[in-house]
Amino acid sequence: MKKPLKYGIVFATLFALSCSTSKPITAIEYKRDALDIKVDSLLKLMTLEEKVGQLNQYNGFWEITGPTPKDGQAAKKYADLKNGLVGSMLNIKGVKDVRAIQKIAVEQTRLGIPLLFGFDVIHGYKTISPIPLAEAASWDLDAIKKSAAMAAEEASSVGINWTFAPMVDISRDARWGRVMEGAGEDPFLGSKIAFARVKGFQGENFNSNKTILACTKHFAGYAFAESGRDYNTVDVSESTLQNTIFPPFKATVDAGVRTFMNSFNELNGIPATGSSYLQRQILKGDWNFKGFVVSDWGSIGEMINHGYAKDNKQAAEIALNAGSDMDMESNAYVDHLASSVKEGKVKIELVDDAVKRILKVKFELGLFENPYKYCDEARELETVGKQQFQNDVLDMAKKSIVLLKNEKELLPLKKSGQKIALIGALANDKTSPLGSWRIAADDNTAVSVLEGLQQYKDNQLTYAKGADVAVGRTQFIWETKINTTDKSGFAEAIALAKQVDVVVMVLGEHGLQTGEARSRTDLGLPGVQQELLEAVYNANPNIVLVLNNGRPLTIPWADEHIPAIVEAWHLGTQSGNAIAQVLYGDYNPSGKLPMTFPRSIGQVPIYYNYKNTGRPTMNEPESVFWSHYSDEKNTPLYPFGYGLSYSKFVYSDLKLSSDSFSKNGEIQVAVTLKNTGKVAGKEVVQMYIRDLIGSITRPVKELKGFEMVELQPNESKKITFTINEKTIEFFTANSKWEAETGDFKVFIGGSSATNMEMNFHYSN
Repeated sequence: MKKPLKYGIVFATLFALSCSTSKPITAIEYKRDALDIKVDSLLKLMTLEEKVGQLNQYNGFWEITGPTPKDGQAAKKYADLKNGLVGSMLNIKGVKDVRAIQKIAVEQTRLGIPLLFGFDVIHGYKTISPIPLAEAASWDLDAIKKSAAMAAEEASSVGINWTFAPMVDISRDARWGRVMEGAGEDPFLGSKIAFARVKGFQGENFNSNKTILACTKHFAGYAFAESGRDYNTVDVSESTLQNTIFPPFKATVDAGVRTFMNSFNELNGIPATGSSYLQRQILKGDWNFKGFVVSDWGSIGEMINHGYAKDNKQAAEIALNAGSDMDMESNAYVDHLASSVKEGKVKIELVDDAVKRILKVKFELGLFENPYKYCDEARELETVGKQQFQNDVLDMAKKSIVLLKNEKELLPLKKSGQKIALIGALANDKTSPLGSWRIAADDNTAVSVLEGLQQYKDNQLTYAKGADVAVGRTQFIWETKINTTDKSGFAEAIALAKQVDVVVMVLGEHGLQTGEARSRTDLGLPGVQQELLEAVYNANPNIVLVLNNGRPLTIPWADEHIPAIVEAWHLGTQSGNAIAQVLYGDYNPSGKLPMTFPRSIGQVPIYYNYKNTGRPTMNEPESVFWSHYSDEKNTPLYPFGYGLSYSKFVYSDLKLSSDSFSKNGEIQVAVTLKNTGKVAGKEVVQMYIRDLIGSITRPVKELKGFEMVELQPNESKKITFTINEKTIEFFTANSKWEAETGDFKVFIGGSSATNMEMNFHYSN
């Protein structure tokens, strides 16, 4: 395409300069060096103010097709855009609007540097996949990668070239609403999923306009907020940081992620946005991250509230010096950074480093070659909501469902001759299944459970709401009010339950009751739903409970009384079809929990890879002096890695190839898995390791490998895992990652609760 004259001159200058190198280099080195030369050459053309402008990100601030803003904050932002003082925009979507904004940056500013367009594409754009926590329950890395790639393809078709995902925070506290946005509690599984999601969003390169920039967030410790309260203080040890929190972040660097986002919380007394330890020492230093760091929304300015900066000017200085490259919506950099440089409070070399990182990503994305790379209206029209995406999210949704309980084989439902009552407001809700963080999706576009079950015509299906879950909400700020009083629909639900063979109840959280700023102190069924469940149970105990939720819930009464329980999360656009196909057995559930389900809120935070105390068990009968509760068991209701199937899997013949190995060596552990059930099914075989003695205390069990195995009825298969130094290494008392000599246990099974174990030894 023909470039604007001004833009063409700048690009020609860069191209000429990039070809001026005289040293002999290889093709691979030339590619790298040529890009650096282009970036450096452009940097030399920039004024200080234009450099700072590249570090400035604004939210969409006016109706693009409407009149130009004349006054106020919007007018200032518009002027900054025209003067080349904006490097990125967020929440601009649709080819028409993106092209219009990009045109201003490319054709009306002095240097014509293209913009990045960011958007929260968390689990889909218009077509919505299951929430990330649900996808993690699939333990299917290929499916998760494919889901991210699908989201990237759809989002890129509307002009977006940057998503603020994946969130890779390890989450142990279900009170924190953003557990729905991550992969759960385990750093090994979380690292594998984080790697897969980055590869899905970004692909292997940015040659295609179907890939977009990924953004790893939130760096770091955000999910360890005290009391599970969003934005709260975080205070953790170096061991917890290195061994639990950091691994998924490092995995995304290994995957080639191009951007990072810092977090709202303070970490050990320093706001993450102002932490040079996190951003310069660890990320850009130890991990050699070459991309750039963007602040979370307004987090630079929020350092004032933290009591760490006196004003926006000082906050800008702290953040830039600490390594935060781009300011999202604090106006701190664009308003103050240039003067801070002139005053000597910020070195120009640090500004240049931040600018170069951003420019390099823009070059890598191909925006200098074609700033309208993502602006194809024909592609937008044919891509958004296309049928293949519907098929893909249905497949992902089915893989995300976890069967928690199935007494007397109540499931799968018979396909004919049954009277079925469907009860629960969520069963007929076409918005809640979309979940939280789906800001481009339209309300009422999900397939409801009622619609899904109606596809099975040979049973008599009747529906009753029973009771509302949430009443009153506003879309963008996701405000919800819980129904705690209205039981007027109970009578209809109870009467219906008495007339049928099976009751399917869909209960849980509305999709907008989870996510950012949605912390809870009660993890039970919200509102009057527990009362509804018990009332219907008294009328007909033959109940299948389908849970819709974005976090682990405390459901001890249901576990004790309800014969069949299905964890169906918030599954996205094809939710109802996925649930119906599992309930009727057209898909055999294979999901496994990525987070522990507590018995009581008092157990939270609860996680499988805990450490022993000095008094882990009773020393003598009737002793009370050991680590326990006086009113509840220590064990969870459902452990990490747990999930049933319509098949029955039996583990046997656990063997080690040797009971020891030494430096640079390895051993294999094998187990035989047999499907003794009547139908084909998949099982996630899990390997856990325990390091019995360490230079720092070690968890009682750590996931170190898993494999999904599909078996026909009566089929057996031998599954083998390799154990080497990498398997057993951790961040030791020597402040480095290494394998320590000693004795270990290896566990194999279908969940973290497995007690099938063998011993081995590692020596140097």
